This record gives sequence, C-alpha cells and structure tokens, in this order.
Amino acid sequence: MPAARRIRGTVLAAGLALAPLATACSGGAGDAAVNSDPSKISAAPAAGVVAPAKVEVIASLTGCKAKTRIEADELRQGLCHTPKVDYLITTFPEEQYKQTWLDSAAMYGGKYLVGSRWIVSAKEPEMLEEFQTKLGGTIQQLRGMGPAPAPSTS
Repeated sequence: MPAARRIRGTVLAAGLALAPLATACSGGAGDAAVNSDPSKISAAPAAGVVAPAKVEVIASLTGCKAKTRIEADELRQGLCHTPKVDYLITTFPEEQYKQTWLDSAAMYGGKYLVGSRWIVSAKEPEMLEEFQTKLGGTIQQLRGMGPAPAPSTS
C-alpha cells in the first residue's frame, strides 16, 4: 500500500505542476476580455510575420533593403538608409542575446523599438512610432550612465 500511495502522490504532484502550463496555453473565451484593452493591442497586423524575423524581412516591412553590417552567432545587424532616416535592424537567435544587447545599450541611453528577438534603432527616434505601426513591438527608453545635463540658466 505505501508504494501505491507514493505513485498516486507523484501523479497528483505532477498534475498540479503541469496545470498552470495547460491553463496558460489554452485559448479560453476569457482571454478576449483580458486582451481587449486597445492600448495593449498591437497596431501591426503583420507583426506576427516579423517576430522573430530576419533583418531582410523587417527591412522590407519598413520600406528598405538593408545592407548587412554584422553577421555573428549572437546577432545579425543591417543598416537601412532612406531619405527620411538611417536606422539599424538587429535580430537575435535567442531572446537572451537580445536582453544582453539591451543591457549593454542601457549605458548609452536612447530609444529603441523592441520586439521578439529583434530591435530597431534610429537616428531620429520619432521614426520608431511609425515603424511600430508596421512591426509591432514596444518602444523602450533606456537611461544613459553619463552625467546628468546641467540645468539651463535661461
């Protein structure tokens, strides 16, 4: 009898451990109410195609043909040059590489459009909002590590 109880206990514990995973993956009707907040819905229907994507796919969706600058195991980066703005598209094979990149970029500050395993950075940060409508993602403001600007006396 003790062996049967142990097996039953193990099966019950495994079932309880897996229940949150099954619930998280279900497409229940309650999900619509949770996700119906307009501020949380991506304005980019094509974002599902992009994330995660290749530099070339993101470049195409933003209207340029990227020139590859970096081709490494940890990331790929392409430069887009348009009459309006120059911008970089960086893609990553794993989410952890993207997070490491963002952690490193935090020391320089700036705004970035961040998606699933990709980042877009532009010389004109205002353009990130336009790109967001095409790509999805979120705009993140990173703080720089340098000295704070002196207060103006004017």
